[in-house]
Amino acid sequence: MDSSVVEGGASLRSPGTDATNRRVSYFFDSSIGEYYYGQGHLMKPHRIRVAHNLILNYNLHRKMEIIQPFPATKEEIGWFHSSDYVEFLSSVSPEIVNDKYDSYQRRRFNVGSDSESFDCPLFYGLFDFCQTSAGGSIGAAAKLNRNEADIAINWAGGLHHAKKSEASGFCYVNDIVLGILELLKVHKRVLYVDIDVHHGDGVEEAFYTTDRVMTVSFHKFGDFFPGTGHVKDIGASTGKYYALNAPLNNGIDDESFRSLFRPVIQKVMEVYQPEAVVLQCGADSLAGDRLGVFNLSVKGHADCIRFLRSFNVPLMMLGGGGYTVKNVARCWCYETAVAVGVEPDNDLPYSEFYEYFAPDYILYHESLPMKNENSPSELERIRNTLLEQLSHLPHVPSVPFQVTPSVTEVPEKEDENMDQRPKPGIQMSQDYDTDDEEKSNNGKFSNYYNYFNNEN
Repeated sequence: MDSSVVEGGASLRSPGTDATNRRVSYFFDSSIGEYYYGQGHLMKPHRIRVAHNLILNYNLHRKMEIIQPFPATKEEIGWFHSSDYVEFLSSVSPEIVNDKYDSYQRRRFNVGSDSESFDCPLFYGLFDFCQTSAGGSIGAAAKLNRNEADIAINWAGGLHHAKKSEASGFCYVNDIVLGILELLKVHKRVLYVDIDVHHGDGVEEAFYTTDRVMTVSFHKFGDFFPGTGHVKDIGASTGKYYALNAPLNNGIDDESFRSLFRPVIQKVMEVYQPEAVVLQCGADSLAGDRLGVFNLSVKGHADCIRFLRSFNVPLMMLGGGGYTVKNVARCWCYETAVAVGVEPDNDLPYSEFYEYFAPDYILYHESLPMKNENSPSELERIRNTLLEQLSHLPHVPSVPFQVTPSVTEVPEKEDENMDQRPKPGIQMSQDYDTDDEEKSNNGKFSNYYNYFNNEN
């Protein structure tokens, strides 16, 4: 697609209609895979380490700038989150939680000390984990702000459920909101697109009353966490019509998803003309996810990256959900390849986690034989509703700067040698991806699992 379809947008200085040669910055901290939500919890930061291992073994790191993110400070996290919540996260630990904080405060912030009772357990290194995740997204935004990258990737980010003063849905600090706030220092309009199977409620809520950020979420709707994201949820006040929601049913496949995603995003790009795009690439919309109910293949999921990449607008790619570790790794490895303009071989190279991918040892996870409960007529109705909503927008909303904030100067950390294979971490003995453990713990999570359709 020719980038001229987005007149006045922030065009990248790269050759070709699809700008094949892109400057990609990739944020990764080797400690991220060490964090552990607890026995039986489906959120496994280890999946990021497995994805990174695939990226290394496909030699994709040679086509990117590798950056170790600097941890976000309490002040930076406080750009969005309330001071008492930040103070709680930064000071609480499993050892002192009952001594320093009463049950009211723990319920208030929705952070528990017992992983058997909470979606958002209190685990060792919790705030360090939040700082690493948020630091990667703020750093990625700063790279785009300084025009030092065309695409910036942080697979440790994308934690879209976290609210201003509480944790939610496995998310504690909303790195996406923090990254967008950094982008808004330079870019007048930012588009946020969410392809996680769960509605991007925390990000939508943060920007619900502004026209400087448009949020677009494609998600499962109905008796499913978080229960928000109705097609009639369109924003309020100055932000009216700047929130778009595509509520979907179980089993949506590549063709159906593409038939909705592409025309809606095409119109958004034409009308809103964002100067930067943030894409949350939650991999729980893949077929066979332990919490998801969609039926996308890896290539179908990555088609969203390929399409947004074609507009030649600065792009931030973030992680998110995804609870079948091997498929998350496949997805984010392939989408990294799409970002750098490479089509990797389907046969996986040998790696430390090679046996995770038995018995086929291939990269391209395919859709499954399941019913698509999204009829063509229903998808057309949703598409027409969203396009009609976009017709209410002024062409390129005017958002003049009065005072331009200073761009965050992210301290540089010494880059790791990506050609030197990491030593096994302290959690390597943990069983990260066993079916029996996950099936036996479905009842322990108060929100995600209560919305989960056990048949899927």
